[in-house]
Amino acid sequence: MATEKDQSLLAESTMPRGELCTRTLAMPADTNPSGDIFGGWLMSQMDIAGGVMASQVAEGRVATIAVDGMTFHRPVYVGDTVCVYGDIEKIGNTSIVLHLESWVLRRNQPPRIKVTEATFTFVAIDAEGRPRPVRKDETLSL
Repeated sequence: MATEKDQSLLAESTMPRGELCTRTLAMPADTNPSGDIFGGWLMSQMDIAGGVMASQVAEGRVATIAVDGMTFHRPVYVGDTVCVYGDIEKIGNTSIVLHLESWVLRRNQPPRIKVTEATFTFVAIDAEGRPRPVRKDETLSL
């Protein structure tokens, strides 16, 4: 019989955290020498997705300043639909910290599989590339 903790872990492992930011298809040109999707490609997809979300929050230009705790749980294969989800962890004076997760649909069939997660930090920047304040709006909707 599954305990409440087991049920919570199962629910957590089958549901993405946050909002869908981007969705793309893994293609043969994105593979490493072993034929799996290159980890750097996946990280760049997460950076793009995080940048989309962070720029909405910052209402303008942002730059990635840190990536922490990058964990590759499972491989991504050619033909997988890669979905990146983002969740705001913190909004600072000039920075935005996002928890990002990559999930795949293999052959476009459920269930979704979590393949990667990390914490990305972005800084809001002005036209000259200098940090600028982020408006903190508790009613922010993305």
